[in-house]
Amino acid sequence: MSERTQQWTAEFIPSQSGRRVLITGANSGIGFETARELARKGAEIILPARSMAKAKDAVDRIRREIPSASLIPGVLDLASQASVREFASWFSGQYPGPSIDLLINNAGVMAIPKRELTVDGFERQFATNFLGPFALTALLYPHVRQQEGNRIVIVSSSVTKWAKIDFTNLQSEHRYSPMAQAYGQSKLADSLFALELHRRLARAGSPVIVTSAHPGYAITNLQTSGPGNGFSPFRILSAILKPLVSQDAAHGALPTLFAAVAPDAMPGGYYGPDGLLELKGYPKAVVIPPLAQNLGDAERLWSEAERLTGAAFQI
Repeated sequence: MSERTQQWTAEFIPSQSGRRVLITGANSGIGFETARELARKGAEIILPARSMAKAKDAVDRIRREIPSASLIPGVLDLASQASVREFASWFSGQYPGPSIDLLINNAGVMAIPKRELTVDGFERQFATNFLGPFALTALLYPHVRQQEGNRIVIVSSSVTKWAKIDFTNLQSEHRYSPMAQAYGQSKLADSLFALELHRRLARAGSPVIVTSAHPGYAITNLQTSGPGNGFSPFRILSAILKPLVSQDAAHGALPTLFAAVAPDAMPGGYYGPDGLLELKGYPKAVVIPPLAQNLGDAERLWSEAERLTGAAFQI
C-alpha cells in the first residue's frame, strides 16, 4: 500500500486477537482512541491511569461501545518513579514472563505554566514525558515477547523540530519556558530515546521494533483541560488556529496506530499527519528532526536517564 495512493485509517488495523497491549494515558484523548480501536480489533488492553477511578471510567466508556472488549485497568503516575516501579511490580505479578506484544508510551503533560517539581525533585514535564516512560520501558522490557510484529511505540511531538536538548538545563533549573523549552526538550528526549532504543535492539538482534509518532495538532485534554489552561499567548494562538489546522483525537491517534500495527511501519520510523506542516491529516512517514538523530546526545541522555531513574535496560 502506498501512502500516496491510499489514506490509512483505523479500518486497516489488522486483527489484534491474542495480543496483549499496554497503553499509558489511555483514559483520555489520543491514548483513549488508540485503546478503543485496538480493542475493537480484539486486543487485550491494559490501560493504567493516575487513579483507578479514571482507568475504570475509560474501561466503562469503551465497553459501552464494544461490550466484548478485554480491558484491564491499572494505576500509574509517570511523574513518580515509585509509582512506575509499583506498576511494573504489579504487572510482573499479574503477567510473569514474556507477556507484552505492544507497548505504547503515550501519556504526557504539556506547557505547565510555572516550573513544578515532582516528588522525586524532577521538573514535571521532563519527568512525566521522558523519565517516567524511560523507566517504565526499561522495567517492562523483559516482559516484551521477542517475536516478529511486536513493537514499542513512543509518542513524540511535532514541536521537536524547534526543540533542543540542553544538558546544563535538563530540569529547567536555570531557565523555564513552558512550551518551546521545557515541553519541547522533553519530547525531543522521547525522540532521541526511541531511536537509541531502536539501535540497541537492532544490535542485539531483537525482532521487536521501535517506532515513534506525533499526532499533529490534535484537540485533546492537553489543550482543553491541562495545566496550561488559562490566559497565555499559546492558548490565544491555539484558539485562533484551531478551526483551520486542528483535528480531533480520533484522527490524531492515527499516526500512533500506524506506528503500532501497520505492516508498512519501518523499524525506527517516525509517523505523523500528511497535511500542511504535519498539523492534520492521515498518517505518513515524516522527517526525523536532525537533533533527534544525534548519536552523542542519545547516548548521553540514555546514561543520564539511567542515573536519574535507577532503571537499566536488560537487552
